Amino acid sequence: MLPPPPGSWAPARRVVRALRYPVDRFLAIEASSGVLLLLASAVALAWANSPWAASYFALWHVPVGLTVGAAGVVLPLHAWINDVGMAVFFFVAGLEIRREMHQGELSEPRRAALPFAAALGGMLVPALVYAAFNVGRPSAGGWGIPMATDIAFAVGVFALLGGRAPPALRVLLLSLAVIDDLGAIAVIALGYSGALDPAGLGWALVGFAAFPALQAAGIRSPWPYLPAAALAWWGTYTSGVHAAIAGVALGLLTPVRAWLDADAVARAAAATAADLTAAPDAGAGLLPRLHGLERAVREGVSPAERLQHRLHGAVAFGVMPVFAFANAGVPLGAADVTGEGRWVFLGIFLGLLVGKPVGVLLAIAGASGLGVATRPAGVRWPSLSVLGMAAGIGFTMALFVAQLAFPPGALLETAKLAILAASTVAGALSLAVGFAVLSPRAAPGAARSLVEAERATDR
Repeated sequence: MLPPPPGSWAPARRVVRALRYPVDRFLAIEASSGVLLLLASAVALAWANSPWAASYFALWHVPVGLTVGAAGVVLPLHAWINDVGMAVFFFVAGLEIRREMHQGELSEPRRAALPFAAALGGMLVPALVYAAFNVGRPSAGGWGIPMATDIAFAVGVFALLGGRAPPALRVLLLSLAVIDDLGAIAVIALGYSGALDPAGLGWALVGFAAFPALQAAGIRSPWPYLPAAALAWWGTYTSGVHAAIAGVALGLLTPVRAWLDADAVARAAAATAADLTAAPDAGAGLLPRLHGLERAVREGVSPAERLQHRLHGAVAFGVMPVFAFANAGVPLGAADVTGEGRWVFLGIFLGLLVGKPVGVLLAIAGASGLGVATRPAGVRWPSLSVLGMAAGIGFTMALFVAQLAFPPGALLETAKLAILAASTVAGALSLAVGFAVLSPRAAPGAARSLVEAERATDR
C-alpha cells in the first residue's frame, strides 16, 4: 500500500476523495458509457425541440481549425466530430480487431465461426428487411443503417443483467460486436464512399506506407507515427473514401507483439530493485535507473494493447457521447413518417428490432446444425435470444451510417427517429427478457478501488 503523498494533508485528501469517489465508481461500471450516451441523446433531443433549437443546429456549423498564413485546416464543428472523432473511434475498433485476430476469439477459425456467422446473419437479414420496404424507392440507399450494433449499449445491457448473463455469452457478444464493426467498416467503404480523387488517395497511401517503414526502422515511440497518421487521415478524407476507414486501417497496422516478454520485464524490475537496494541514495543517478525500468514495463505490452488501453476511456466517455450529442438532436417536426418517410421508418425500425435478432439466431442455428460451429457450454437458446435482442440496439453506428446514406432533410431526420425508437425498444426488451429467462448467479466480488485503498491508508 502506498504511503500518503509528501506534503499532503489528511483532511484535505479525505475531502478530495469524497468528491472523486462517486465519479470513480461510475466510470468503473461497464454500463457507464451507455448511460452517458443516453443522457447526451436526451439532452440533444430536448434541445433540438425546444425554443432554442436554432442555437443547437447553429452550433455544429461553427468553423473550427488552425491556420498559419494561407495554409491550414478549417472545418465545421460537426465535421470534426463525425470525421475526426469517429476516425479515432474506428482506430480503437481497428486495434481491437487486430488484437482479437492475433490472440483472441478471432485467432482460430473454429472459435471465430460462431460469432462470425451470428454477425453475418445479423447484418444480412436487417438489410433485407429494409430493402423489402424500400427497394425501387429514393430511400433504397439506407440499406446499411440497420446492419450495425452499438457495442456500448449492448454491453451496458449485459452489465445491468449482472450475474444473470453467463460469461460465455458476454464473450460471444463482444466477438460478435468486433466482427459487426468490421462489417460496418466494409459497408462504409463499399457502399458509402464517393468518387475517388487519385491525389488524395496517393497521399493516404504514403501515410499508410510510413507505418511499416517506421516499424522496420525499430521506432517504438508513438510520436513519429502521428504525422504519418495525420497524412493518412487527410489523404483519405480528401480522396472520397470516408475518413473512418483511415482510422481502422491504422489500427490494423499497429503492432500486436510486445518487444519484451514477462520474464524480461521481471528481470529488469529485479535488477532495478537490487540496484536501488545497493545504492538507495544515488542522487541524480536514480532517474536513469527508473527510466530504464519504465521503458521495460512499457515494452512489456504490445503497442496495440497499450494504445487501446489509453484511448478506450477517451472514446467511451468522450468521443461517443459527443457524437451522440451532435447527431441525436432530431427535430420531431422535421421527421416524416408518411409517404417516403414511412418506408424508411419501417425499414430501419423493423430491421433493427426484428431483423437483427432473427438474423443472429438463424445464423447460429444454421452454423450449429451444419457442424461449422458449436454453441459455448452453458449458453442455451433463451440466453441467445437476449443476445439477439441486444444486437438490435443500433444507435451510434446506425446514426453514423445514416449521415452517410441520406443528405440533410426529412429522410435523415426520419432515419434518426427510427434508430432512436428501435434502439430504445430493443434495449428495454433485452433487459426485460434477460431478467425473465436468465437465472441469477452469485457475482464475483469486485476488487477494491484505488480510492478504497487510499481510505484505508488514512485510518
